[in-house]
Amino acid sequence: MQENQPLINGFREELIVSGYSERTIEMYTHYVEELFSFVKKPAEFIQREDIISFMAHKKTEGVSDATMALAFSALRFFFHSFLKINLMEDITRPKRGKKLPVVLSKTEISALFNSIENERDRLMVELLYSSGLRVSECVNMRIKDLSLEEKTAMVRSGKGKKDRMIILSNSWIEKIQKYLKERNTESEFVFAKENGSKLSVDTVQRVLRIARKKAGIQKKVTPHSLRHSFATHLLEAGENIRKIQELLGHNDLSTTQIYTKVSRDELKKVKSPLDSLKK
Repeated sequence: MQENQPLINGFREELIVSGYSERTIEMYTHYVEELFSFVKKPAEFIQREDIISFMAHKKTEGVSDATMALAFSALRFFFHSFLKINLMEDITRPKRGKKLPVVLSKTEISALFNSIENERDRLMVELLYSSGLRVSECVNMRIKDLSLEEKTAMVRSGKGKKDRMIILSNSWIEKIQKYLKERNTESEFVFAKENGSKLSVDTVQRVLRIARKKAGIQKKVTPHSLRHSFATHLLEAGENIRKIQELLGHNDLSTTQIYTKVSRDELKKVKSPLDSLKK
């Protein structure tokens, strides 16, 4: 409804000031707008039953558990934190299904790299995997944040607006030095458009979709798949899980521990007790 537009604009500004990412701001405002469109009421007349009906409608549309949880978070922030209205205090948060992350094998990773002909795009995908970056962190990476001699880089204002150090691959360092020296584009960003501005997240996702098809990989490949693969392959190589936690920028170790469930190579090394029985 048109009368709710000033509230939506104010909500967007509140999210910006609170330090939320562009993607989160986009999604949060989207679900609030969806609610207004569904109930067709000014915000001050919306009741608990309206929110329940909206959430039930979303569920009947067949949306994922993750989408339901995101919509709930958006509405809770809007009413509780922005409008200071306790409409959602006793509404149960939708349960988010626990799915194991998609992890590519090392063979699939190599096939993915080999299917990308464009040098910038290949180096970008290699960085996502070799350093475990989130896609937003990759497109925002600036040249000044690379410490190539130390084989590290700094992620500035990552998730939660926190800085952290990441590792850089030796082979990637050699290639990026050559690439940055020879490229014609003037930009502060490691990966940039021809006009020097940073790449969009959609561009990275599109590169991966095309590469997956060329490589013949059946799994769904996203930037986060490469981050999952980074963590899992480190774990399989015997790396300490707390170090992996720091490299990924996880606040809670339990978030990192999901990779212990997908590290199949380690499970294969376990010897059945039957084989050790004396016969």
